[in-house]
Amino acid sequence: MTPEEFRGNFPALERWAWLDTPGSAPAAAPVAAALRRALDEQLSGEFDWGKWDAAADRARASFAAWCGVPATAVATLGSLAEAAATVARCRPEGTALLAADEFQSLLLPFLAEAERDPRRAVELVEPTPGRSRSDALLERIGPGVSLVAVSETTTLDGERIDLAALRARTSEAGAELFVNGTQSLGVLRSPIREAAPDYFAVHGYKWMLAPRGAAWLVADPAAGARLSAIAPGWKTAEGVDGLFGGRPRRGGALARCDTSQAWLSWIGAEAALGLLERLDPLEIESRAIALAERFEREAVALGAVPVRAGAASQIRVVRVADPRRVATDLAAAEVRARVTGDRLRIGVHGFNDDTDIDRALAAIRAGA
Repeated sequence: MTPEEFRGNFPALERWAWLDTPGSAPAAAPVAAALRRALDEQLSGEFDWGKWDAAADRARASFAAWCGVPATAVATLGSLAEAAATVARCRPEGTALLAADEFQSLLLPFLAEAERDPRRAVELVEPTPGRSRSDALLERIGPGVSLVAVSETTTLDGERIDLAALRARTSEAGAELFVNGTQSLGVLRSPIREAAPDYFAVHGYKWMLAPRGAAWLVADPAAGARLSAIAPGWKTAEGVDGLFGGRPRRGGALARCDTSQAWLSWIGAEAALGLLERLDPLEIESRAIALAERFEREAVALGAVPVRAGAASQIRVVRVADPRRVATDLAAAEVRARVTGDRLRIGVHGFNDDTDIDRALAAIRAGA
């Protein structure tokens, strides 16, 4: 499927220049159609909840194949926070290293577990103006650090973390690496093959185009062997017969760490993966990065100031002189982007094109 054909799957793009996928993507027509069919079936009483319930397992298999990992290494959960909490509860004793300004759904589960269990402390790396998070984290990895947790791409300033360097340093130190791909997977290629994180988690409602409530956790076999469910239930019980009595499952596939699955979310996630599987990952990533580069380059020429210190991603954040005016102009031009304080943030997916960038740049020309 070409990028132009991909774009045609999003009716909202006939009106909007959608550059707010870091918040949420517009609905893809195949995803909306799958959800509509399910609701129509439920309305008529013709639905089969058993088939609905199997959607998460089908999406698990599709996700695993797409990322190049065995399905047995994948847990299905409802959010990034659940994935982080699962790892935080079961990780080796020692210090977890995170950026102090890390996204809260990754950061807070580790802080909460440290309060519960002092053997699993957390060290926060404070941001330094003009210095990348990658460099700051690399400098602090040493004795006593048992895990480093990072978001591959941050919406705070659009930095793309150097996962290869973190992988090399954590391996030298005998520490594990947890990567949050919520703001990258779906537009950037999976880092699993090159960076080989011990844990990789993603909530699919942004760049993966799924409904909110569908998330995946991938674990390396050695690291995954320690994990157990933070909220065991009827889908993670030993055995397959009956719904009453029993014990939590131990060992085996990572499905033992699944949390309760919202049926409609997984029906939509299955459809979203069917769409993403038709794309060339390298082409989508290259296209998005090139458009983001163009936006930043021309926004700077208009007077905007980038806030990122490290490597660039498909997310760009710039300071603008008159943010209220910029927000007004963006809304008038039907450009979906985010203005917070004096910062303008845009995010470029493979469905975006030069016309979207043109509209965003025209809208900020007066207020940059």
